[in-house]
Amino acid sequence: MRATVRDVARLAGVSPKTVSNVVNGTVPVNPDTRERVEAAMASLDYVPNLSARGLRNGRSGLIALALPDLSTPYSAELVHEVVEAAHRNRLAVQLEETGYDPERELQLLTRARANLVDGLILNPLVLDQSAIAPGIVLPPAVILGEVQQNIVDAVGVDSVGAARAVTRMFAEGGRRRIAVLGARRPGAAATAETRTRGYREALAELGLPWEPELEIICEDWHSEGGAEALSGFLARHDPPDALFCFTDSLAYGALSVLASAGLSVPRDVSVAGFDDLAMSPYAVPALTSVNFSRRTMAEKAVQLLLEQIEHRGRPPRTVTVPFSIRHRASTGATSA
Repeated sequence: MRATVRDVARLAGVSPKTVSNVVNGTVPVNPDTRERVEAAMASLDYVPNLSARGLRNGRSGLIALALPDLSTPYSAELVHEVVEAAHRNRLAVQLEETGYDPERELQLLTRARANLVDGLILNPLVLDQSAIAPGIVLPPAVILGEVQQNIVDAVGVDSVGAARAVTRMFAEGGRRRIAVLGARRPGAAATAETRTRGYREALAELGLPWEPELEIICEDWHSEGGAEALSGFLARHDPPDALFCFTDSLAYGALSVLASAGLSVPRDVSVAGFDDLAMSPYAVPALTSVNFSRRTMAEKAVQLLLEQIEHRGRPPRTVTVPFSIRHRASTGATSA
């Protein structure tokens, strides 16, 4: 027989309400009492009935996190921070990979509307192809990334401003032929479009010519994709004197290709990335990158989601996470 709240209460010598307070964590409980209750739960192998609790309060205690590609180092870091932020708010996280497929997003929305999850955090590439759309009934949801919309809450980084800052950094270091790695065809991804826009704006502000061939198209944002795209570029063109990679993963592939081509970084080509992944200080050479706090992004996203769960129908909000450039050896810095 499965142990019940009453069984735990009887063994611990407390009321069923006290057991519920310990399980839910919503009311302070005397440490000695909590210890007796937890010991009784362990002795009886008591497992809270989350589905029954959800029926009572209309919540499951579960949120969904959906990212396009869970295999990337960036996704791993972000997932870690979202799970930790959710845990601090006594929430569990269901992970989903959308695979860049709006149909998978739609399935998540349907699940949320059916109260199987309390809300979701997702990272669509472009709004036009996303299940998040005007005029449909949406559960509590938060968008991560650069997609511009006024439908649900959003948390992101000023990619346009960051790309401008990196491009200016190169120019201030005497670089004039500045290329970007990670450009995509129009409409493909908001991240690529916003970073490309910032790059172009900085070129105009600096009075540098825009050369379309220096926007290196890369559909695959893994290190292998970056390496393949840059190799193809170098087979047809002279190397640039600076390379802004739209992710650190792309930069890792680029550094390998430049070394194989006999090009010195940063003497011949200055290189910078975006995301400042945990392994970037250990790249060879150490990678200069745009840094922003994944922890802050996760905390803000979970906070906004909880606000929506508590206050349905409030106007959507957008939170911008600040960025900085971490200067390292790949752009000539002697220390980070």
